Amino acid sequence: MESPEDFTKIESVFVRHRNALVIRGQFTPIYTDYYLHLMQHGIRHVAELDQILKDALAMLALHLVARPWAETTAWTANLRAPRMNLFVTGSSKEEAITGRIFTEDVREPDRNFFYAQTTSPNLPEPRTSTMEVIGKDPIAWISQFYDQSEQRPARAFRLEDENFVLVAAQPDCDLEWFEGLDEDAVSNIDQAEETKVLEIRRFRFHCGCTLDKILPVLGGWKNRLDDLFEDSDTIKIQCPRCAASYRVTRDMLA
Repeated sequence: MESPEDFTKIESVFVRHRNALVIRGQFTPIYTDYYLHLMQHGIRHVAELDQILKDALAMLALHLVARPWAETTAWTANLRAPRMNLFVTGSSKEEAITGRIFTEDVREPDRNFFYAQTTSPNLPEPRTSTMEVIGKDPIAWISQFYDQSEQRPARAFRLEDENFVLVAAQPDCDLEWFEGLDEDAVSNIDQAEETKVLEIRRFRFHCGCTLDKILPVLGGWKNRLDDLFEDSDTIKIQCPRCAASYRVTRDMLA
């Protein structure tokens, strides 16, 4: 059983008279699990890429709390500089988010592209969107994403001590107040405004991958083991969602 300390609690708060939704959380528990995951699997990122992935995880978690419980969302970003593919995914129902970075064999786009896919039992098929994003900061992407895909304004803020906040406009939002928000105003919103906590969800960094789940991906190589293994008795494969490493032997596929 996981303890409550293993999870980041994310509040959904309604700001009365401003008609805005404030989603906020302190992400140290998620980041702790993230770094333990990297250590376990021998993964190291340069500081810039590490920060981009951490910010994307935080933004996705906040976005999930702004959405219905049953949804599962995945974001992929193909960036020009630094050249990388970023992938994050999560679900409120599973109380988990995960993600990884791809830096090898990444094609260089002429622009930065962002792809979103949402699945839900209430959707007949996945809802997808594609857009060009400016810059390499996931926190700045949120406004662009909400303008295009959510059809409402939203702004995200990075505060001290690994706190992050998403402010999403609701119908009849006070847009002048909304546009004037800064880090100080967001930090002190409970003192300056009348607020009400609507719900609290929780998340942890967790993929759920296992070797048994990943092995079927190699099923097409069963009759070509020499091509796959060459002169080795084992190969290493990575989870496409979290980059966890697994050793695979010939016997496992044979």
